[in-house]
Amino acid sequence: MATLHTQTLHPWLPLTRLHILFHLLSLFALFYYRVNLLLHQPTLPWLLITLAEAIFAQLWLYNQAFRWRPVTRAVATENLPTEANLPGVDIFVCTLDPQKEPTVQVMDTVISAMAMDYPAEKLAVYLSDDGGCPVTLFGMREAVEFAKEWVPFCRKHGVKLRCPKVFFSPMGEDEHLLRSDGFRAEQERLKAKYRDMQKNIEIFGRDPKNSSLVLDRPTRIEILNEQSEMPLVVYVSRERRPTIPHRYKGGALNTLLRVSGLLSNGPYVLVVDCDMYCNDPSSAKQAMCFFLDLETSKDIAFVQFPQMFHNLSKKDIYDSQSRRAFTTMWQGMDGLRGPGLAGSGCYLSRSALHLQSPNQNQNDVFDHNAPKEFGKSTMYIESLKAIIYGNQSTQKQIPRDVILEEAQAVASCSYEKDTNWGEEVGFSYAILLESTVTGYLLHCRGWRSTYLYPKRPCFLGCAPIDFKEGMLQMVKWGSELFLLGVSKYSPFTYGISRMPIMHCFTFCYFTSTTQYGVALMIYGLIPQLCFFKGIPLFPMVTEPWFGVFAILFISSHGRHLIEILYGGGSLRSWWDEQRSWIIKSLVGGIFAPIVAIKKLFGLNKAKFTLSNKVIDEESFKKYEQGKFNFQGAALLMVPLVMLLTVNIVCFFGGLWRLLFVKDFENMFGQFFLLSYLVALGYPIFEGIITMKSKGG
Repeated sequence: MATLHTQTLHPWLPLTRLHILFHLLSLFALFYYRVNLLLHQPTLPWLLITLAEAIFAQLWLYNQAFRWRPVTRAVATENLPTEANLPGVDIFVCTLDPQKEPTVQVMDTVISAMAMDYPAEKLAVYLSDDGGCPVTLFGMREAVEFAKEWVPFCRKHGVKLRCPKVFFSPMGEDEHLLRSDGFRAEQERLKAKYRDMQKNIEIFGRDPKNSSLVLDRPTRIEILNEQSEMPLVVYVSRERRPTIPHRYKGGALNTLLRVSGLLSNGPYVLVVDCDMYCNDPSSAKQAMCFFLDLETSKDIAFVQFPQMFHNLSKKDIYDSQSRRAFTTMWQGMDGLRGPGLAGSGCYLSRSALHLQSPNQNQNDVFDHNAPKEFGKSTMYIESLKAIIYGNQSTQKQIPRDVILEEAQAVASCSYEKDTNWGEEVGFSYAILLESTVTGYLLHCRGWRSTYLYPKRPCFLGCAPIDFKEGMLQMVKWGSELFLLGVSKYSPFTYGISRMPIMHCFTFCYFTSTTQYGVALMIYGLIPQLCFFKGIPLFPMVTEPWFGVFAILFISSHGRHLIEILYGGGSLRSWWDEQRSWIIKSLVGGIFAPIVAIKKLFGLNKAKFTLSNKVIDEESFKKYEQGKFNFQGAALLMVPLVMLLTVNIVCFFGGLWRLLFVKDFENMFGQFFLLSYLVALGYPIFEGIITMKSKGG
């Protein structure tokens, strides 16, 4: 078989490793200076500042694992087998609350998934409605009816933008150029049909009974499309009872794994968020370039695409694009044993989600312990045998109503009782970040993953555009990663014994990022107060030791700037990312451990906080203008306001003292630090001053 993909080491790798060594030696020099003076003249400010620098150094060390061996990958989809020989793909979309995840938006995701450039008979789309809302089922029926004309239209004319909302918007104008009159007439007819679909869903959803969550309900599974030349489409609302844990999104995904195993049983599954539509219809074929490659197919558990967003402002003051995560970090992990699982835009091997390791003896998989592993459904176990052994499935001979009855059973609340689902099978239940932990545990079991960053984004979602939503998301992620770090699956104990050390360091970094909150609080208070009082914490600017601090500052910020510029960013992007990193690290580092500790000791129940996908016009306007919107985030702003106030007061107070005492050489380091932080914080100060009160 011809080569299906290539990987390229980053060309500046030798320089990167040389820089790591240089920075490490500078850190040794810094701590020699700090500890030496601490032993001779111990003071509390000196001890605290040394502690903060030790935290920064520890996290820096873990962080270098991402830069040790970054790679870039490319695929050759033209070398894939013929469409008749491609494996099946099951697409999972999960939704919960139509008040926060508008039904029309969810249907855009479903329709774009149905229109993927993949053989229709090999494609199946499953929607998990975890709220059991009538409007979601109604929306699915409307979407399927529209898709019966939309999908053939896209395939006939080679349309690339297969999300109807985008195609009919100004962003889709390039698709309309140089087209025939017949195309335009068909387009206008479909546009009117799409508007009717939107209107019907909105009218139906206005009745509160149709958009209210139903948290005590039986299972409901409906096959909405089995039409030839169209993907199988299935609506799944699993059983939920108030007295039985439902395991949030992880529970929904595991239910979809079992239901899809009975109905379509694709060897690979795509998980995509309900607000993240398929922007490139060829993503499945791109993923198959890794799963079907003889060199990588044996132990590849999943293929991860970057999470990118359609609503980003050019200024992007909240760094919602997460550039560092999806370029530096994920590409760096890919050069080790693969990236983590982001929870959306990822193709997974069904076998990897059920086998303990790629080297597991398949003869031992379905022994007498199979019911303990996978549950008591013999029909489901047979579907797994068909995947893992490559046998011909016998389910085509079983009547559809019998299969549906079994699907109802595997979607019940009690099915997973006394099994290993959520621990050794399927998506993890260890913490709420089910996908993150699932990817980590797959790596611990010996599986690998791969990362593809194509020129055209394969999936586009909706990013937070105000301070409150962005910070709540950071606190949620930070608290769950903190819990992973102190759990029995901690990378410092469980992971380090099962993974290569450099790869393990990447997960150590993720679970330790809340420590930034402590270091930033110290660096945001102690040097400032000492500057105000005239107590030096850094060497005099004329001393050789001052060069060590200057080198470390230039080294870290310079590398960040080079990464930004190399990726097509600007100086403004670099400056905004500096501010965004401090804000996220500070807020997440303070509030995430509090939330995690309360969960750990049962002081409050673990709950899934759903991100709000409804876009507020005023918030979007401020975001486009590059202005901070702090509405509704009073509590989250407390550490920011406190530090900003201390920095401003100490800066001007210390400057006034400096003009009289004239000890500029002693205080230059702190003067520079305060100037840098005050300049970074100016837009935050401006946002606070101009904020309009809305009752919170």
